[in-house]
Amino acid sequence: MKIRSKALAGVALAAVAALSLSACGGGAGSSSSSGSATSEGAAGTAAAGDTITVYNAQHQELTQTWVDAFTKATGIKVNLRNGDDTEMAQQLIQEGKNSPADVFLTENSPAMSAVENAGLFADPGTDAKNNVPEAYRPSSGKWVGIAARSTVLVYNKAKLKESDLPKSLMDLSDSAWKGRWAASPSGADFQAIVSAMLELKGESATLDWLKAMKDNSKAYKGNSTAMKAVNAGEVDMAVIYHYYYFGDQAKTGENSKNVGLHYFKNQDPGAFVSVSGGGVLASSKHQAAAQKFLAFVTGADGQKVLQTGSSFEYPVGSGVAANPKLVPLSDLQAPAVDAAKLNSKKVSDLMTQAGLL
Repeated sequence: MKIRSKALAGVALAAVAALSLSACGGGAGSSSSSGSATSEGAAGTAAAGDTITVYNAQHQELTQTWVDAFTKATGIKVNLRNGDDTEMAQQLIQEGKNSPADVFLTENSPAMSAVENAGLFADPGTDAKNNVPEAYRPSSGKWVGIAARSTVLVYNKAKLKESDLPKSLMDLSDSAWKGRWAASPSGADFQAIVSAMLELKGESATLDWLKAMKDNSKAYKGNSTAMKAVNAGEVDMAVIYHYYYFGDQAKTGENSKNVGLHYFKNQDPGAFVSVSGGGVLASSKHQAAAQKFLAFVTGADGQKVLQTGSSFEYPVGSGVAANPKLVPLSDLQAPAVDAAKLNSKKVSDLMTQAGLL
């Protein structure tokens, strides 16, 4: 899940600053390194001993696994600076051409679009683009997908049968569901889902849905908290991403034992698959090494980390299949959404207008 003149940068900054998004990456300013550089390679070549800096808004544990494997394979070392989608994108826009970052990784793609709209991305590299099918990278070609997560409706199995559930995410605007469902409206995950709705259904329908959401839903801080509320019977349902459920199940299952998963499918906005992104910064002095890192993450070895690891996100590159516990991506019947068109600023404006922010 990751992830474009001063006027544009100001717009993008306003977009990402409008929401206080939550992510599973490390805290702001935290950093780690896979080693100290012994020499600096030229900007046009990637050599063992080079060091690149990655601004990481993905899961810290996942990215650290990628980093360790990449350094072992190439000798190129990586400094990680961990934060969430909003703060990382905001920092990049503020730093502009003076940013020390070589690569930006996100959980959700709207933050990638904000940085792209500010004109801060270079080419991600032919190898990375070739590794990832068109469905999981933006039409602009300025960055690539590195992972994905599916929108799901979690429900309390003691309160509802699957046959009782709404047929579409849009149906949650009906007054019949008033007080019975939850979400985390201030989070990056939910912003991406609303971005997809805006692209699929248009501004008027999206605003009407958001206004109904204000009346019908309960707000929680974070997807895990929303799922926990469903599990405890505080609410009947919640809109989250799939991997929160599978991650809890792989541990104790205590926050998901009463929870069922519903996939809307049928190209519904509720079947949206959010792409995590990776991009190379135009200001990078180590373009070749940065591109090599993205090629590794999207290559077979990098994507197998998703297949066999504990993040339960979907691989999107190099033909690597998902963890066998997950519904295959091809079976989700997700709507086709160009990640380059997901609009953070418009979404934050609409959510503010609806009283959700």
